[in-house]
Amino acid sequence: MQDFVTRRTLMVDTQVRPNDVTKFPIIEAMLAIPREDFVPAALREAAYVGETLTVAPGRVLLEARNFAKMLDALDVQPTDLALDLGCGLGYSAAVIARMAEAVVAVEEGDLATLAEATLSQAGADNVAVVQGKISDGSAKHGPYDVVMIEGGVEIVPQAILDQVKEGGRIAAIFMEGALGTVRIGRKIDGVIGWRDAFNAAAPVLSGFTAAREFVL
Repeated sequence: MQDFVTRRTLMVDTQVRPNDVTKFPIIEAMLAIPREDFVPAALREAAYVGETLTVAPGRVLLEARNFAKMLDALDVQPTDLALDLGCGLGYSAAVIARMAEAVVAVEEGDLATLAEATLSQAGADNVAVVQGKISDGSAKHGPYDVVMIEGGVEIVPQAILDQVKEGGRIAAIFMEGALGTVRIGRKIDGVIGWRDAFNAAAPVLSGFTAAREFVL
């Protein structure tokens, strides 16, 4: 049985680097953060499998390839304040925290408590976990240079878009049925302009679904 350090290196070498993610801060952060510590105990052995893992009802740990490519497209800088929405048990926040100046991670209910404890154990002291609806974000700590949404969306609530700083970036996986596209938004003159980045999929988060039209 391989140890987790070896698996982490294999993950980066087989899932991250081959997908054109070569920025040193991303590689360093993903090699440093023990992914197995941020999943339920029953999933520790699956932590480095190249797929999205369900870590709690309605919450996923994005597969390493997609997460790394989103970080790459966001171009996180050492002076950035980041907002991590739906952080689950905190893996994404821990990784981003090694690249940014500080991270505000929003999670709901008991998951927020678990994320705070896990991040504390990992020594991620520049992460603040906020307990609340992820679709509300955390306006009082914003605006943010970088916003990362850890799951699928059909729409991004205006409350979240308002928390993106002028010149800031946001990444989300927009789902249409079973198909999804990662889009990167940049706020210029108060308006978010989106561009398609690559294909990925994740379950749509509560609060990020589009209103359904009723047809008679």
